[in-house]
Amino acid sequence: MARYLVTGGAGFLGINLVRYLLAKGERVRSLDISPFGYPEAPRMEAVTGDIRDTAAVAKACEGIDIVIHAAAALPLYSPDDIRSTDVRGTRNVLAEAFKAGAQRVVHISSTAVYGIPDHHPIYETDRLQGVGPYGEAKIEAEKVCEEFRAKGYCVSVIRPKSFIGPERLGVFGLFYDWAADGHNFPMIGSGKNRYQLLDVEDLCDAIYAASTLPATQVNGTFNIGAKEFTTMREDWQAVLDRAGFGKRTVPLPRTPVILALRILEFLHLSPLYKWVYDTASEDSFVSIEKAERQLGFSPKYSNKEALVRNYEWYLAHREEFRNQSGVSHRVPWKQGILGLAKLLF
Repeated sequence: MARYLVTGGAGFLGINLVRYLLAKGERVRSLDISPFGYPEAPRMEAVTGDIRDTAAVAKACEGIDIVIHAAAALPLYSPDDIRSTDVRGTRNVLAEAFKAGAQRVVHISSTAVYGIPDHHPIYETDRLQGVGPYGEAKIEAEKVCEEFRAKGYCVSVIRPKSFIGPERLGVFGLFYDWAADGHNFPMIGSGKNRYQLLDVEDLCDAIYAASTLPATQVNGTFNIGAKEFTTMREDWQAVLDRAGFGKRTVPLPRTPVILALRILEFLHLSPLYKWVYDTASEDSFVSIEKAERQLGFSPKYSNKEALVRNYEWYLAHREEFRNQSGVSHRVPWKQGILGLAKLLF
């Protein structure tokens, strides 16, 4: 039985990791800036603290064997918060983890580090070019990981595609809200692009493999995504079919829609940010061959299955967060003027 620290343990990925590790019989401690308000609290140790606070990180790392670093400031946070959390916070976590004698760190990065590539699939060796403060900070955080790896430490870097599952809302909450209320759903562009997603349970499988397999296999960087996916239009239609209102995805001309969304973002009238609307109409999928080969990664869920599984969780818990909104993945994003656009579909 290993002793795990999950940074960001009260977040969407964090709570799914905590549950996963507890089910494996591991001992778990969470470190998060937000209180840990889940039923699993009596079965683990929850520490409230900021990864930018060196003392808090040092205390959380005491007696830990493996650190899974999932804490991050997401794209809707301010640029200063994103950089200080995702870069300085990552340095704090790695430094204190290895100072405390941890065997390894599994760092959760993002495929946002690839920007908007000119070819697919994307491999781990492809050029990195972040879009916006979040993508740029994730690249810098990976450089910190490389520094520690060069010193002889085991640091796995996981680059997941957008992942969904129980507790996931954020931008997906907008789509599920429209589907559950019996509306069509607009697509930026034709919707014929292939956009790979990932179920959080499959992501947990990959992270656990990186934390348990021999260091020689995992001391590197790995793309993680669904193996089965079709087009945006087909995959997202599965949710509208599950909703049962006979609604469809509606393609919209890409250029004027993106221009309108840029203006609305500038005016703070829309929750969608550049990374979302600039990539939504483009192909976006990575090769998972390296993870399959070295981590034994074998995803269980297709895009359609992951989306429908997340939607069913949304339906079961919708009333719990009807009046909530924020900037994290665990609450719906405020729709702003998009709430009015909903009436048109």
